Amino acid sequence: MRCVAFIAVALLLSGCADPYVSTTANTVSSGEWKIERQADRITGNAIASALLRTRNSSHSGEDYAQPAQLQLTCFERNPVVRFSFEFKIGSDDNSALGYRFDAKPGRDNVASRILLGYTVLVIEDKAAVGQFIDELVNSSMLYIRIRSLNAGRTTAEFRVAGAASAVQAALAECPVTPAAKRTT
Repeated sequence: MRCVAFIAVALLLSGCADPYVSTTANTVSSGEWKIERQADRITGNAIASALLRTRNSSHSGEDYAQPAQLQLTCFERNPVVRFSFEFKIGSDDNSALGYRFDAKPGRDNVASRILLGYTVLVIEDKAAVGQFIDELVNSSMLYIRIRSLNAGRTTAEFRVAGAASAVQAALAECPVTPAAKRTT
């Protein structure tokens, strides 16, 4: 009887979900990207982000592949690239991010930081975000690696096709300045 009552209450409450908190409201797809568009209920300003999930994430301390997420968003009017994991990836003082798009040259020791909780890494430096976005929009695969003295090695692979639409939507309120062309 308790089980039936619990299910009934859960079904009643599910109809009361705030559509502005739900991640499925106002969501469109581009490739495997999920692009969220909504207005902030406090300020009225547009809130946009693009999310990409993968199940191809590993850690030297985990036996099985784990989910990970890549998010493009604006925070305080600045573009941010955010990676989140379901396990600890290291600490800010002793970890390094590297990534590679398709067969392009890889980037190592990218300006980034690990947030408190040790499961989220962000790229906030404007030049580093610009370089990342420049390569992202014309790529189909992203491989990242985080090396950490206290947490081992973390890797993830994301299918990033469709990123141009994701970037345009997610970063419309905080455009990214294109990175300067590299000399070869």
